[in-house]
Amino acid sequence: MTTVLVTGSTRGIGKAIVEALAARGCTVIGHGSRQADFSEPSAPQQLWESALDQTGGKVDVLINNAGLFAANPLRASDIAWLDAWEDTLRINLTAAAQLSRFAVRHWHERGVGGRIVHIASRAGFRGDSPEHWHYAAAKGGMIALHKTIARAYAGDGILSFAIAPGFTDTAMADDYLATRGGPALLADIPLGRVATPREIAAIATFCALDAPPSMTGTTIDANGASYVR
Repeated sequence: MTTVLVTGSTRGIGKAIVEALAARGCTVIGHGSRQADFSEPSAPQQLWESALDQTGGKVDVLINNAGLFAANPLRASDIAWLDAWEDTLRINLTAAAQLSRFAVRHWHERGVGGRIVHIASRAGFRGDSPEHWHYAAAKGGMIALHKTIARAYAGDGILSFAIAPGFTDTAMADDYLATRGGPALLADIPLGRVATPREIAAIATFCALDAPPSMTGTTIDANGASYVR
C-alpha cells in the first residue's frame, strides 16, 4: 500500500488530494498548521518524524501543498513587510525544501525510489499582484527546487512533479478575487471559470501514483489557459 504525506490538507486543494488518494487505497498522513506550524523552523522535521512513526517507518510519496497567501503592501512598515516576506517564504518554500530533503534522504537510506509532488502556482511563472511579491517568489523557488530534485535524483528512482494552478475555488482564492475586482479577473481566464480543488487533486493523484517515470521534472499547468507558456 502506498503511503503519502500531504501537507496543508485540512481544506481546499489539500483536503481534495487526501480524499482522492484515500479513494485509491493509499494510506494518507495529513497535516494542518495546528499539528505543525511551518512558521517554526523545527516543524517540518517534527511532522516528518511523526509521519514515519504513524506508518511504521515508510513514506512513499510527499505532496508539498501547504501555503500562505496574504497581502503584503509596499506601504507597510519595513519590519512588517519583511516579517510577511519571511513568513511566506518559510511556509511556502523553506518547509517544502526541508521535507523534500528528509524524503530524499529517507529513500536513499532505504535504497528505494519515491515521488514528490509540489503544488506551485502560475505566479511562479507570470508573477502576481504588487502586494504578493513574496508569494510569487516562493512559488518560483518551488519550481526551481522541483526541477533540481528531478535532475539530481532521477537515476535513483526519485521522481519530482509540479503542478502550477491558477485561481482555484478555495477560500484563499476567494479572498484574492474579492480584493482584485472579482468577476473582472475571470475575463482573464479563457475557460471562463476558476479550477476546482478536485481538478487539482486529480492531477496530483496522477503524479503521485500513475505518471510514468519519464515525466519526472514536468510542471503541469492548470489555469484555464490564463497563462500559456
